[in-house]
Amino acid sequence: MIQISPPWFVDEFGRILLLHGVNLGGSSKVPTRPDGATYKTEGFFDHQNVSFIGRPFPLVEADEHLSRLKAWGFNTLRLLVTWEAIEHAGPGIYDEEYLDYLQAVVEKAGQYGFCVFIDPHEDVWSRFSGGDGAPGWTFEAAGMDMRKFEETGAAIVHQTHGDPFPRMIWPTNNNKFAAATMFTLFFGGNDFASKTLVDGMPIQDFLQDHYIGAMLKVAERLKSLSNVIGYEVMNEPSRGYIGLKGLDSHFGELQLGISPTPFKSIVLAGGIPQKIEVLDRTYFGVRKIGEQWVNPKGVPIWLPGHKDIWIENGVWGLDEKQQPVLRNPMAFAEVNGRLVDFQQDYYLPFILKYTDAIRQVVPEAIIFIGSVPTETPPTLDDGNLPNMAYADHWYDGLSLLFKRYSPVLGYDNIRDRVVIGKRAIQAAFNRALLHPKLMAKSKLKDAPVLIGEIGIPFDMSQKKAYKSGDFGEQIKTFDRTFQALDANLLSYTLWNYTSDNNNLHGDLWNDEDLSIFSRDQQTDPSDINSGGRALEAVIRPYPLATAGTPIFMHFDVKTRNFEYQFEARPEIKAPTVLYVPRYHYPEGPDVECSFGRIELDLENQLIRHFADRPGLCVIRMRKRL
Repeated sequence: MIQISPPWFVDEFGRILLLHGVNLGGSSKVPTRPDGATYKTEGFFDHQNVSFIGRPFPLVEADEHLSRLKAWGFNTLRLLVTWEAIEHAGPGIYDEEYLDYLQAVVEKAGQYGFCVFIDPHEDVWSRFSGGDGAPGWTFEAAGMDMRKFEETGAAIVHQTHGDPFPRMIWPTNNNKFAAATMFTLFFGGNDFASKTLVDGMPIQDFLQDHYIGAMLKVAERLKSLSNVIGYEVMNEPSRGYIGLKGLDSHFGELQLGISPTPFKSIVLAGGIPQKIEVLDRTYFGVRKIGEQWVNPKGVPIWLPGHKDIWIENGVWGLDEKQQPVLRNPMAFAEVNGRLVDFQQDYYLPFILKYTDAIRQVVPEAIIFIGSVPTETPPTLDDGNLPNMAYADHWYDGLSLLFKRYSPVLGYDNIRDRVVIGKRAIQAAFNRALLHPKLMAKSKLKDAPVLIGEIGIPFDMSQKKAYKSGDFGEQIKTFDRTFQALDANLLSYTLWNYTSDNNNLHGDLWNDEDLSIFSRDQQTDPSDINSGGRALEAVIRPYPLATAGTPIFMHFDVKTRNFEYQFEARPEIKAPTVLYVPRYHYPEGPDVECSFGRIELDLENQLIRHFADRPGLCVIRMRKRL
């Protein structure tokens, strides 16, 4: 049983654990019936008649994928579950067959020794606003017509935009009307849209109660499975408009393409055409490249019989000349004359509400919390949330945004600047992945950190590796990230493992292609490694359980030399256990240690170390010559 002893995950013996795993899986964001791959348009708006059974893989394939992940040394699964998958048919109507399937997947994972935590996944609110997560009926509850999102500029959606879909444009939907409004209503509707009710119920309470109700259905199904260690609150929760001081400036981490300000987004949804800036992102920042009229026909987003939410709640209106007027520039920034803070005033109360509900069903559950990348978490006081972990996300920004490898150019997101040179890049990455630990220490009562998402695009350089078979660029790109993870002794779940990834459409969602496995690279199904991508970097030795305190870890992908240092505690009555990948050491490694006894278990790809005294112990491995 995994427990928490700040700042570490520990087992029942008191050994410190490193959790290394994957997100399972990338295509879990879209339904299997009809095929919801985002490049397909058929049946997209028939949102109540869908099924997610078969995500992350059909049950008949479970042994294949789980045995592969086990052989690659992973011990943890961040299992994606969307609200839509559970409650797509309508409020309070749950897909029991999907829950049966989900339970079967988790049971099978337990047979392979995987611990699992459940990720209620969403990106930019919903598939219908360009991401995944919430059911389509949530928009209808707010009075929006999803078929009008493209025309009103409320979202850029692959299914309605068509191919080619602009690279990494989907995150900009957090800044657009559909997602920003829904997140504002979800987290702060009682303050910012108090006049908006659903069947007589405040819309914030309606949305939150259904979200939590859906996740409780999952918890009730899985509560008897000991390999389920916990539940995440929500993947990358956006603040919507909450906290914006004035509505005439761009906001959000990423601006790209047609980029309305919040006020212009709200006016567009009201059916008034607007000239909107078109932005581009370069290595060195954002630049304006033009302007474009949006919603030239003046189509409102609202369904018949529904009022414009932000007119109804006093944000804007029309003057005597029927021109749009911002009536309350501080509408989302102040409540009763006090400036609001999204993390403390809205996200934290929801975390506590969600946690209380989950722990009514699973009292011992670890609660994983995270934020949108680059945002800091809320601050917990002494009474808040024991048994909690921080599941922050981090990506190598330049490789993700531009799908290119540069050996000498990188981005330092802590200091917000481009850095030049291999050493400078590695130092910047090391700092970036130290940051979550510092945040956890200062704001989250020194909670253990697990990097919930981290990965690279494999379709770099116009997918040339798929033709040549040479993944050298990807190995070098990914290894920099792994070096930073190892330097900070971090637990992580890679983004991602997609069982049905292919070279043409990647992870089947918004043209992303980050899976460490692809059927199209699988030339020999009898070889468990066939189909793996950049495995030289992905598969790495590491300590699964340490009878003591981890100090230092380093693996060289070229020489395959590995070193691990820890402060040994022989009073712990269980050995230190390291994963020793057959992939790198096919004949087994040469091993040396500064003291104690070593046992090699090559069949299970393990080394066990038994300390005979306390002190700094060094274990080194190298490939046999």
